[in-house]
Amino acid sequence: MIKQTFKISGMHCTACALNIDLDLEEVSGVKNSQTNYAKQETTVEFDAAKISPEILKSTIAKTGYGVVD
Repeated sequence: MIKQTFKISGMHCTACALNIDLDLEEVSGVKNSQTNYAKQETTVEFDAAKISPEILKSTIAKTGYGVVD
């Protein structure tokens, strides 16, 4: 398992953070997602053999938020 943190843009409240977590945790290969609204970031624990960081970024974008590189 790999743990990676992504900076997020576009979050306006804690419900935004919850939406990101719910969508990421539905992706096969994601073990856990913890999004922090105050820090504007999410930390995802995932199996790198099943999923890539690019797919995680794409999932966040589909949820309606941006990933800051």
